[in-house]
Amino acid sequence: MTASTTSGVGLSSVTYVATDKEYFKKRQLKRTAGAFGLWAIGVSAVVSGDFSGWNGGIAQAGWGGMLIAAIVVYVMYVLMLNSISEMASAMPHTGGAYSFARAAMGPWGGFFTGLAETVEYVMTAATIVYFSSAYADAILADLTGFSLDDAGLVWIWWLLLYAIFVVVNWVGAETSFRFAEVVSIAALAIVALFGIGAFATGSVDFGSLLDIAPEEGGSAFLPFGVGAIFFAMPFAMWLFLGIEQLPLAAEEVRDPERNIPKASRLCIFTLGISAVIIVFLNPAVMGSAALAGSDEPLLDGYRAILPGNLAAVLSAFALIGLLASIQGIMFAYGRNLYSLSRAGYYPAFLSLTGKKKTPYWGLIVGAVIGFAALFLIAYGGDGAGSVVLNIAVWGAVLAYLLQMVSYVLLKRNMPDIKRPFVSRFGVPGAVIAGALAFCIFVAVLLNPDYRLAVYAMVGIYALATVFFAVYGRKHLVLSPEEEFAASGGRATYRTDD
Repeated sequence: MTASTTSGVGLSSVTYVATDKEYFKKRQLKRTAGAFGLWAIGVSAVVSGDFSGWNGGIAQAGWGGMLIAAIVVYVMYVLMLNSISEMASAMPHTGGAYSFARAAMGPWGGFFTGLAETVEYVMTAATIVYFSSAYADAILADLTGFSLDDAGLVWIWWLLLYAIFVVVNWVGAETSFRFAEVVSIAALAIVALFGIGAFATGSVDFGSLLDIAPEEGGSAFLPFGVGAIFFAMPFAMWLFLGIEQLPLAAEEVRDPERNIPKASRLCIFTLGISAVIIVFLNPAVMGSAALAGSDEPLLDGYRAILPGNLAAVLSAFALIGLLASIQGIMFAYGRNLYSLSRAGYYPAFLSLTGKKKTPYWGLIVGAVIGFAALFLIAYGGDGAGSVVLNIAVWGAVLAYLLQMVSYVLLKRNMPDIKRPFVSRFGVPGAVIAGALAFCIFVAVLLNPDYRLAVYAMVGIYALATVFFAVYGRKHLVLSPEEEFAASGGRATYRTDD
């Protein structure tokens, strides 16, 4: 680094440091996938939501409230994905949400949006590791009678899962995409098999969907009233959360301008079908009241339709869905950390890729942070899964809201940039999606169950703001995302091999 340039004034000013060719040579990715591989990464990141987490919405609002919340959230994702696909087609860089916000709202907007996605993906990975360990431990206990959780050693599951999937993501993008293809298809097959088995064994009782006793003023369909739908929406997000990560693969997928929009449409359609199967049949087999507080709802569903150890053996396959999402979400946080550190917002070592062309330090550091969060929360006296899930959801809705604001600003401020894909819903669709994201954001703030998560997010943002103000904004690099934004959308740099 031999020179620097400064733009802006006061606290809003940023400094770009000059870099040589070696800087980017050490930070290269490799294009290996097409639309199918991208679809698989998207599905793999999300499908764990069919296996755990979503059912907390039944506890909040009953089955009817959860159903309405899921429909509303699905509409939000459809609208949002169209807007994100348009921005990704115009900015085919790994930065994703950070890239969009950087072009629309400047360096601080890019930083806050990128940070929200960092929190979302790192904490989502931790949540899935937590639920995966619950599944794995329950299966182990069913088969052998021994439980690491009962022995106070559940952290061994966390360490093992993180270690395995850091290696899987480290060995190369091609391996990551291929693995995602296999486990995504397997996970969807497990969901389909559960649906078939539920009907084949005569275990489906749709009357049990409404078996939660209504409170005063409630009904069988909405036992806790209409207002409870509001608090079920964050849990309904778990059926789709993570699908918005597809732009992060822009520098590792062929023809990203066309394949990202295509894969996004295929992903949301696929996940919509799987969500219908799970939301209707899992509680129809178990009963909504029994399912509401389960850490492994699909495993409990398999136990209800299959006898003894056969349920445990087949449920081991259900674990595939959670493992698929560890893979997909690790891919996401690795690329998020890569893009922000390559541009100087985070420490630059996080974007080093090495011979495998994967951001290995980003993968390792994200895993260490997630493991530490689970360990501190679990052994500090609170349930790790619910707290970390809440942090992940709040990070996600903040990122969603900022991306929809970015879309509107880009349509106004950069109307002439090339957009190979254009959202059929335009600005109104982005506004509606942003409004729904804001509603979920408020629901998180108002729900006392999320209080610790909110405090954690405030603390994270306070510390990160100080870091960026004191150090980060003075050490930015003209990465592809920064070049595009700094040029007002005129730069068309592509990171092709």
